[in-house]
Amino acid sequence: MSQGDHPSSQTRRPDWAALTIAVVLAVIAGIIFWDVSRLTGLAGYSQIGPTTVPYAIALCLLVLAVWTAIEALRGDFPERDHQDLGPVAWIVGGLAAQMLLLNTLGFSIATGMLFALAARGFGKRKLWLSVPIGIAFSFVVWVIFAKLLKLSLPAGPLERLFF
Repeated sequence: MSQGDHPSSQTRRPDWAALTIAVVLAVIAGIIFWDVSRLTGLAGYSQIGPTTVPYAIALCLLVLAVWTAIEALRGDFPERDHQDLGPVAWIVGGLAAQMLLLNTLGFSIATGMLFALAARGFGKRKLWLSVPIGIAFSFVVWVIFAKLLKLSLPAGPLERLFF
């Protein structure tokens, strides 16, 4: 191994993204601890009650936050590839479109738009083909869940056209 390849000769700075994740994990753990602490007196005669599992989850999140912070400060995380924001924007746009269109256009069209925009985010360029395929697949899923399994999914004009 050459002198320049030796790990001790490299100086790595703290990983700020990992530190941010550690802070978010600690905040979530704190919120869980605070929320569960308000559920006093529910254990009854047993030591194990409805607060046990949330406390365990919060403790695990706190341990994970400390571990992530230590690794971030040491600079032990591998370097990540540069994130291209275009595909992420297409997928987030698809999720937003589904949430906005679900009650007005129904499950099939809204989820078909999510399918098409997510496919575009993953590299499929032909939206004119992805949209109808997504709507068709989503309509089949709607029929299975709403009609066969009798679950409540929002119906729109397409669903009302057939049922």
